[in-house]
Amino acid sequence: MSFIRSFSINTNKLQPFPFNIPAVRFANNIELDKINIFVGDNGSGKSTLLESIAYAVNLPLIGGFIGSVSDFEAARILKPYLQLEWKRNTATGFFFRAEDFSAFVDSVDKEKNKLLSQLTDLKGEVSDSVMKQMTESMNYSLRKMREEYGENMLAFSHGEAYLKILETRIVNKGIYLLDEPEAALSPLKQLSLIAFILEVLKSNNSQFIISTHSPILMGIPGALLYEIREDGMHRVEFTDTEHYRITKTFLDNPQSYLRHLQ
Repeated sequence: MSFIRSFSINTNKLQPFPFNIPAVRFANNIELDKINIFVGDNGSGKSTLLESIAYAVNLPLIGGFIGSVSDFEAARILKPYLQLEWKRNTATGFFFRAEDFSAFVDSVDKEKNKLLSQLTDLKGEVSDSVMKQMTESMNYSLRKMREEYGENMLAFSHGEAYLKILETRIVNKGIYLLDEPEAALSPLKQLSLIAFILEVLKSNNSQFIISTHSPILMGIPGALLYEIREDGMHRVEFTDTEHYRITKTFLDNPQSYLRHLQ
C-alpha cells in the first residue's frame, strides 16, 4: 500500500512560471502507486512536481529542512493549488536532489573535522574533567558519523556514497522522492539502486517518486511511468518512452545519429 493515492494541481492559470510548464498544466488526477517515475525533456517540469509534493508534505531534505531553502519558490507558489489524496497520511521520508548530494557529503566530512579541531584548540585551556567530558561527547558524535556514513564519506566513490546515504536513511515506512538520481550513479550503480528499492518494498510499504532521464531507472519492475510532453502528462509503458526509443536506436546504430554531427 502506498501513501499518496493521487495528486492534482487545480488552477486555470497559464502564466507566468511555474503555471506555464507542461507538468503543472497537465497534473490532473495523477494516480500513484508504490514506485512512480516521471520522465520528460528538460524544462518539462518533472522536478517541479517532486519539489511541490515534498514542500506540501513538508518532507526534509537529505541535509536540512525544505522550509529553510530559498530555491523552492515554484513549490511555494503551487502549494495552494496542489491537492493530495491520501491513502495513509505521513510526513516520514525525505526529498533528495542530485545537486544536494555533493554538498551533503562534504558537510559530513567538514563536521567531523570541525569536532576534531575544536577538541585540539581547547587542549590545555580547560580542566581535565571538562576535557574528558568533551572528548567523550565528541567521540560519541564521531562514532555516530562512522556508524551512519562510514569512516570517511569522501573515500567512497560518488555512486557508493549516494547509495550509502540512501541505505542509512531509508529505514522507516515513508515517502521518498529522488530527483534525477542517475546524476550520481553509473549504469551499474543504477541497477544497484533498483535492487535496493525493490528490497525495501519487500519489508515495508514505502512509496518512491522518482524523476529521471535514465532508461535504466525507467525499467524498475512494477513502476507507474508518466511521460510529460507539451501535449499532456500520460501514463506510458517503458518501451514507449521517447528516452527508451532514442537510446535503443542509438545503441543499435550509433552512426545513424553521429554522421549528421560530423
